[in-house]
Amino acid sequence: MGRPPCPVERGSSHPLGAHPDAGGINFAVFSEHAVAMQLLLFERHDSPAPYQIVTLDPEDNRTFAVWHVRVRGLRAPVIYGIRAFGPGPGAGLRYDPDKVLVDPYARGLDRRLWDRASACRPGDNVATSLRSVVVDGDDYDWAGDEPLRRPMEELVIYEMHVGGFTRSPSSQVRHPGTFAGVVEKIPYLRSLGVTAVELMPVCDFDDSEARIVDGRRLTNYWGYSTAAFFAPHAGYCVSPEHGAHLVEFRDMVRALHSAGIEVILDVVFNHTDEGNHLGPLFSFAGLDNANYYYVDPADPRYYYDYSGCGNTLMANHPIVTKMIVECLEFWARDMHVDGFRFDEAAVLTRGVDGAVLDEPPVVWQIELSEVLADRKIIAEAWDAAGAYEVGRYPGYRWAEWNGRYRDTMRRFVRGEPGITGDVAARFAGSADLYQSRGHRPTNSINFVTCHDGFTLADLVSYDGKHNEANGEGNRDGSDDNISWNCGAEGPTDDPAIRALRLRQTKNLAGLLLLSRGVPMFLAGDEFGRSQQGNNNAYCQDNEIGWLDWSLPETNAELLRFWQRMIEFRRTHRVLRQPAFFTGRSANGRTADLTWHGTQLSSPDWGDPEARTLACTLGGVGDDPDLHIIANMYWAPLDFQLPAVPGHSWARAVDTSLPTGSDIADPGIEPAVLTATYTAQERSVIVLVSRPSS
Repeated sequence: MGRPPCPVERGSSHPLGAHPDAGGINFAVFSEHAVAMQLLLFERHDSPAPYQIVTLDPEDNRTFAVWHVRVRGLRAPVIYGIRAFGPGPGAGLRYDPDKVLVDPYARGLDRRLWDRASACRPGDNVATSLRSVVVDGDDYDWAGDEPLRRPMEELVIYEMHVGGFTRSPSSQVRHPGTFAGVVEKIPYLRSLGVTAVELMPVCDFDDSEARIVDGRRLTNYWGYSTAAFFAPHAGYCVSPEHGAHLVEFRDMVRALHSAGIEVILDVVFNHTDEGNHLGPLFSFAGLDNANYYYVDPADPRYYYDYSGCGNTLMANHPIVTKMIVECLEFWARDMHVDGFRFDEAAVLTRGVDGAVLDEPPVVWQIELSEVLADRKIIAEAWDAAGAYEVGRYPGYRWAEWNGRYRDTMRRFVRGEPGITGDVAARFAGSADLYQSRGHRPTNSINFVTCHDGFTLADLVSYDGKHNEANGEGNRDGSDDNISWNCGAEGPTDDPAIRALRLRQTKNLAGLLLLSRGVPMFLAGDEFGRSQQGNNNAYCQDNEIGWLDWSLPETNAELLRFWQRMIEFRRTHRVLRQPAFFTGRSANGRTADLTWHGTQLSSPDWGDPEARTLACTLGGVGDDPDLHIIANMYWAPLDFQLPAVPGHSWARAVDTSLPTGSDIADPGIEPAVLTATYTAQERSVIVLVSRPSS
């Protein structure tokens, strides 16, 4: 005998979503143009049909554009869906009562019966629908946990994919590919020294659709097509069938915080997983297409596609703005997340007509939200339709992925001449991009690699992309990689090429961690992870996209260098200052920044052949001064060293030297006894001042 139906009552129009109370659950959904709506309640996750259909009365269960009902006696977890009735595509709307829809505010999704194709073709899909879940978790015991609230300048950000971090059998964790798997690897993260993890999308996404290429199953692995913004991805949960989505995510956050590591989420508010006009239809499009998405006014059956992914959320429509801000506040307040990185954030600056706004409401509401006031907000300040706002993204607090830094440092280290001035600007915090607007170096997220593009190992091993495994004829992914293979394409046994690649990797890592601003690097770069030349591994849920945990031992030399450089940054305050250099002294003996070339105080700004840069950084307080040399020329060069009264120089870092000498133990750095230092070809050197005996 099936479950008996529950009594219903009018309910409340707010808050949106499904919200349990002592006596039941209130459901509220925005849909301005719907003429009727039904709430479907399922007894089990595998129930092909609902045990109760609640038909909402347009007079009693609708307040303006919000449909609502309270169902008495319900207790989480509850599996539910929505049917919405209204006009079809001719009016820019896509109502289809044959399609079961998920609640945009759902805290969990159930995908076990989901058939994506059935949401794209005509006909009723209730038996194969994607479903919302009211999940447990409101009584979670945080055990005193709070967001860490680290200053931006204290961050070393580690970008990682939750699934790929531990899915390989080499990870040897009990729960591979899950939030729990991340927890098992926290000792490694602590030993590395990173202070924040930036998680590629963890909001629930559909990775069920697959194609087979060369025997591999290719899916939406990265997750940059969100299906439910308020729901942790079920695929990263150990027990999603028990509605444990919130609990398992919170367990991970609490454990990372206990280790002193912040949690930043990569969020995708520029588009959703509903695709283009061909579907699938399972959420926003079926609830109120013309209010949630940009439709083509010339033919509203179709979408404007500023995201490059088939549709674009109209972020500055008031109801979408409300959803975005409330979603971020949920993750911050209820899930203790420390910050957010916004994918294709230029979309968030577009008005309802698609034009880029000077003062976009959603950007400012995020900036000014009291709940988000002490959370990090980071923009990928471009989109697929040509908007590029690096250095001029609206707001004050917004940091930006600094694409100029990435490109300039790649060019410099591979040996391009005549860009010394640009290298210096990026190294010193990109004041030319940020200072005039009252911003700080901490508005610049400095990076050389990220999930998009080559890994660091591939950056020094391939001249061109090799994406054949994606099954798209190597047409996908960027052709502008600014890479250099050091003399051979891909793997090689040539010891000279392998040594050069290792040195180049250390050069890039060293410059990144010495630069003013906030450093970020891609998980696995610290131990030489390769994607076999694939610069767009969005679909590779396999050994191409996973971390190989045998590499920390195989490439222990490189890992040691990263660990030591991160620690070097932590112990030298001049590398972590939140303000721009001024040329004044912070210690009474040395200016905070003095530029040099091979000759003192003679940087090669105007030399079209220059491939070198040097500078002296005055220590903060009692910290030592630093003298940094970067020689990207293909031959050794002698660099003059400045005299520091009462002090001498000692060698802390030299990437041309073998392991054990490339980065010295603190306090026992070898003395430099000459007035010049010979920097070997393609090397980065750091000297530290020591009081003269």
